[in-house]
Amino acid sequence: MPVTQDHSYVEDFAPGANVLPPRAWLDDDSAEIPLTGDWSFRLSASVADAPDDLKDPDTSGWDTIAVPGHWQLSGYGAPAYTNVVYPFPLEPPFVPTDNPTGDYVRTVTVPADWAGARVVLRFEGVDSRFAVHVNGELAGWSSGSRLPSEFDVTDLVAPGKEARIAVRVHQWSAGSYVEDQDMWWLSGIFREVNLLALRPGAPTDVFVHASYADGTGTLSVDSDVAGTVVVPELGLEFATGDEVTAAVEPWSAESPRLYDGVVRTEGGDVRLRIGFRTVAIADGVLTVNGNRVLFNGVNRHEFHPDRGRALTEQDMLDDVLLMKRAGINAVRTSHYPPHPHFLALCDEYGLYVIDECDLETHGFGYEPQPPKLPNPVMDPRFRDDLVARMARTVHRDKNHPSIIIWSLGNECGMGENLKAMYDLAKEIDPSRPVHYERDTEADFVDIYSRMYTDPAGCAEIGADSSLYRNLPFILCEYGHAMGNGPGGLLDYREVFDKYPRCQGGFIWEWIDHGLRTTIDGREVYAYGGDFGETIHDGNFVCDGLLFPDRTPSPGMLEYVKVIEPLRIVADGNGAVSIANRYEVLDTSRLTFTYVVEVEGSQVDAGELSVPAIAPGATATVSLPAVDASKPETWVTVTASLTAATAWAEAGHRIAWGQLRLDQPAGRPAPGSEVGSAPATNVVAGVDGIGFGVVKNARLDVWRAPIDNDAIPGVADAWREQGLHRVQHRIVSQGERDGAWEVVTRTAPPQLQWGLVSTWRWTPVDGGVVLDLDVVPEGRFPEVLPRLGVTFELPKVERVEWFGTGPNEAYVDTREAAAVGKYSATVAELQTPYVRPQENGHRIDTRWATLDGLRIEAVGGTLFGLTVRDWSTQALESATHTAELTPSDTTYVTLDIAQTGVGTAACGPALPDRDKLKTAPAHLTVKFFG
Repeated sequence: MPVTQDHSYVEDFAPGANVLPPRAWLDDDSAEIPLTGDWSFRLSASVADAPDDLKDPDTSGWDTIAVPGHWQLSGYGAPAYTNVVYPFPLEPPFVPTDNPTGDYVRTVTVPADWAGARVVLRFEGVDSRFAVHVNGELAGWSSGSRLPSEFDVTDLVAPGKEARIAVRVHQWSAGSYVEDQDMWWLSGIFREVNLLALRPGAPTDVFVHASYADGTGTLSVDSDVAGTVVVPELGLEFATGDEVTAAVEPWSAESPRLYDGVVRTEGGDVRLRIGFRTVAIADGVLTVNGNRVLFNGVNRHEFHPDRGRALTEQDMLDDVLLMKRAGINAVRTSHYPPHPHFLALCDEYGLYVIDECDLETHGFGYEPQPPKLPNPVMDPRFRDDLVARMARTVHRDKNHPSIIIWSLGNECGMGENLKAMYDLAKEIDPSRPVHYERDTEADFVDIYSRMYTDPAGCAEIGADSSLYRNLPFILCEYGHAMGNGPGGLLDYREVFDKYPRCQGGFIWEWIDHGLRTTIDGREVYAYGGDFGETIHDGNFVCDGLLFPDRTPSPGMLEYVKVIEPLRIVADGNGAVSIANRYEVLDTSRLTFTYVVEVEGSQVDAGELSVPAIAPGATATVSLPAVDASKPETWVTVTASLTAATAWAEAGHRIAWGQLRLDQPAGRPAPGSEVGSAPATNVVAGVDGIGFGVVKNARLDVWRAPIDNDAIPGVADAWREQGLHRVQHRIVSQGERDGAWEVVTRTAPPQLQWGLVSTWRWTPVDGGVVLDLDVVPEGRFPEVLPRLGVTFELPKVERVEWFGTGPNEAYVDTREAAAVGKYSATVAELQTPYVRPQENGHRIDTRWATLDGLRIEAVGGTLFGLTVRDWSTQALESATHTAELTPSDTTYVTLDIAQTGVGTAACGPALPDRDKLKTAPAHLTVKFFG
């Protein structure tokens, strides 16, 4: 391909010019000079403004910028976030004239002993298109932002002398049309740059083929330079290209056994990390080494709140360790190949990987547009680039045993270019299946995939082998973890357990992409629009299981509980059933303990004797004799690591289950097993007067909309029904039958419906009992956000409670909530979602003390507890958590019930079971002051 000195390459459909063929990422003997660190930098507003001086630029007046990094996070320009839409007109291959262009320059001395070597300049990732000049000569240009590019610069440098490297990077290019992934638009050299010396006679590309069956591993290694393969631990020594067998331990995510090997040639060595495993599909089930895989996975963008996609090795290790400790066993690399070091960590620690090509064209839509504007996957002009992207993905990553599936890309509709990519992937590597979700009829993929299908839809696919060629079925995205959520995850797990063909899925997504910045003097995590973008998708970029600082969200804790590898439940009187959900591990490495508590206070504890339970097997284990005559007697059984592993310390909790012992067999009370769906069929509202320090008690039917309320329009419908602005009227009040009785009506302006509440305040020793009855009247809404009593207290510092905890829980996010006695400050009760919204609810509370005030549920009723230092109105109006300032008043809500949280921001609507249907309701609580 011709290499030109002008900028026509910016709008060229080709993937690059003078770029070396793709090859595997290798740990070899090549001499290497890292070019990370400070580079001279200059940013021009457009290509036209960029001076034509890269042959010999005078950088004395330039700035300095760190590589790897993004220029928008280094003080040049601003980040911008869009999910689907392109921030420029759709007219491929053209891009705006205002195309920010960054010039990077640095010098490096080429060692004298590199004489005779082929000198290669390697870029691991540059966004979006760049041209390279070495000593004033154009070496070539490339695109494919999340893919490596190599240039042979042997003839452009001289060993023993300095070489000046100048890189011109363009924010927009023809390649931007196929990189419309749901993430921040960030530019620059964001992965490492290295200068390499490839010695004559040294391998530059190898392909490890290591399969497993019935205790035997089969190994061959292809190399572009013939040599000898040595695997000392197995006693193997054989020629490249030959095939040998040996007794081996297989590699899997649960037991990631790796063998060190080396390819030895006269020119140098290549070190190998070999994992023996076979991926196969039979009878609609994907297996690894013959074992069905259940993907308890996450979608992972590369992200750091300060560095964007320029991750450090420690960032990558942090992600892997968090995943392993959580019981996550799989990663989809949405929507591009990750840094190669991350894949090496997946090999070592054990994570199944769907490695996705650097491709998404979501902004074009899924079907052909007007004839002159086809989606790039349908446009023959993009064919070479897309096929090259797939080749670059497969070749770079082909030696990682953790990768068990290739993915063509994400949300591109359908087109012949995708079929060409599939064919190429299978030609290079027929050992792995290929995934692509938008092949909705499974015409050429090896796995059938969907996004956000509800559990019932998943069950239909699992039950009917005639659908979609009986391919294995996964949800490549589900459980959208935006804001308060995701809810209803247990429903999916039950489907995955029931139907072998339904092989799990990948939560969207791993981490909130909030960029740390300062707004109005406050440090916040920014989202779309916070940098002045005119086109953006708001906080839709914050939809992860982790907050931007990698702190687990309540949604993460819920997912951990749902996917835990052991299921511990009641099994008759005085026994527990322990089901082992592991693929290959038994339970011999785990220690089982129990704790018995009465009303939250420990009365007994010890270790359980549990036999080694084989994968897929279940055992019933008797519990020690327990006096279950006292109310609220609970036993919690925990399985923990007996010894430390590479990813967790001894004692790390793997799974747990909680059982209530003081209930008659077969008649558990709501919430008697953590995770059971409560039988709530209540709804209504409340209003009233105060008691002692309790001020402004009123019926509350509104919550600060969560993302799953706001984005699908549920909150808008609630507003149309006036739920956000109800008013309260005292109908009557006076003494009646020894109580002070107040009747109120709670209703919105103009509309002809209301909630009539009867509040009976009965004095008792040291306090008062509130009996509240709520009855709806008129054409009331079918569903309420919440139904409870909100009141105000003088500022409260600490809350103790007996109920579910320690973290927030709602009707459809209660799997991770254990019944116990807890204590926290009011600040600790808040969940800092990047966009403030309803949070902090503790479902099924029995009693709570707020400094000097104690509140108890009476008559077997339970309440949901929320305590804040700001009002719901303040919470709703805030755009970032830092805007919420504690006041001298504490706001307390005792909920009769609250609508579930679901995943409707990007997923199915909330099921009726989890909606708070308007109906007569009752609450009895006792206040001690």
